[in-house]
Order: sequence, then structure tokens, then C-alpha cells
Amino acid sequence: MTAAHPLLEADRVLVDYPVKGWRRPPFRALKGISLTVGAGETVGLVGESGSGKTTLGRAILGLAPVTGGEIRFEGRTISGLGKRERRALSKDIQVVFQDPYTSLNPAMSVGDILTEPLLVDGISRAEAERRVRSLLDEVHLPADAARRLPREFSGGQRQRVAIARALSRDPRLIVCDEPVSALDLSTQSRVLDLLIEIQELTGVAYLFVTHDLSVVRHISHRVAVMYRGEIVEEGDAATVTSEPAHPYTRRLLLAAPVPDPARQAGRRAERHRFLAAQAAPDH
Repeated sequence: MTAAHPLLEADRVLVDYPVKGWRRPPFRALKGISLTVGAGETVGLVGESGSGKTTLGRAILGLAPVTGGEIRFEGRTISGLGKRERRALSKDIQVVFQDPYTSLNPAMSVGDILTEPLLVDGISRAEAERRVRSLLDEVHLPADAARRLPREFSGGQRQRVAIARALSRDPRLIVCDEPVSALDLSTQSRVLDLLIEIQELTGVAYLFVTHDLSVVRHISHRVAVMYRGEIVEEGDAATVTSEPAHPYTRRLLLAAPVPDPARQAGRRAERHRFLAAQAAPDH
């Protein structure tokens, strides 16, 4: 990667999905999305269900069809890669999904889950086992976790295992797809702090996909807000999450939970007033 190129670049990306029915036009899930992620940077991609945020993450991972535009990694076009090239790219681009229990093989021990990608890369079993011990230490799990099954862990601990698996191949970028949305607020905070700590140690970049503005405020350098397949607001995380310019971003901010009950009640009331004002006809 040269200074002229970001680590990841989405350039006017279009994604269309076919719609059942004779001669019905396809559904356009992404409408010309442009976004960059720099090395060692966290970009929060936030929006409600149906906004297109997950579709963009899937397009980057090669799991959604890119109809137009390009996705580039280190200056090289990666949209439209074949299976062999995509497998090779997976060393540099990894993913952490929302539900760690369904993304981890319940029949495999944590040690085997973490060892498997290392053995595929040709690393010896002895070296892979040393790497597993190091990975468990990085995510603050005890060494004996390697002998246990995913069901023996809490949701937060399982997500730490999923993070360790994503880190096992030393990626440059991790797509985090709603990785804390299934966790309670205190566990969310600990997992987010872990991701920040890992980034400071390794320099890995994150594309952090979420519906929660309070989460992206915690972890992101920059934020892009998506609505109906388009980016409607983008900028510094502190600014976007405290002084949103777009009405949709403001709605997301008022919907974000806060731990203090009084503040939460006030925010809920403000959100109701805001939605009522948005729905009121112009005079």
C-alpha cells in the first residue's frame, strides 16, 4: 500500500438483488456507495435494518454481488475475485459476526477452532498451539479455554473467541458485523475496549457495522451513516455522534440506549417529540 491509497476503498459501489416476478426490476441495496478505511483506522458504519450497512460489509467480504463500481484493497480491485483469489485474500480481511455461538462450530474445542486456519496456512501443529496460547492471552481468556467447547462460555467470552479466530492470521482489516449487539451494556463496553486494545497493539483496521450510534462513538475514528442504500452523513466520530447534521442521524442518536435511567427517559421523550415533529405536515 502506498500513501496514495487507503487500505480499503469502496468506489461508487452498486449492489442489486433479483426480485421474484416477471420483468420486475432488481432491488438496489447499495446506491453508489463510496467509503475509505485507512490502515489502523476504525470506521463505524451505522444505520437501521435495511439501510444497506450489512450489505456493504458482505460486498467487501465477497458475499454480496457488486453490480457496479469497485472495491479496492491496498489499491487492488477485489470485487469480482474468484474463489481461489478470495481465499488468499481472507488472510488480510477477516470478519467477526454478530452471534458468536452460530459462527463457532459447537462440536469443536476452542483450541481446534483457533488451530484450524493456522494449519490450513501450513503452520506446524506445535507452532499453531503456541499461537493459540498467545491469541487466548490477547483476548484475555485463560489458557485452559483451549480445551473447552463454545457452549461452556458466556456470550461475551464466545465473542472473544471469535475475535481471536479473526486475529489468528494477522489480518490488516476486520469487518465487525454487529459484534456486540447481542451483549448487555457492560459486556459490550468490555468487548469494545478489547477491540481498541488489540488495534493499538497490532495496527489492525476495523469496519465496524452497527445500528447503535453510542457504540460507534466508543470505538470509531470516523462514522458513515447509511439510509436506504446511501451514505447520508459522514465525518469525525465525535462530531457526528454529538452534533448530527442529518435528521436520520439525529433519530439514531436519540434511539441509542444510555445506562442512566433518567437520561434514558429524557432521551426517549426527546425522540418522541422529534418523531412527532418529523411527521407533522408543513404549514
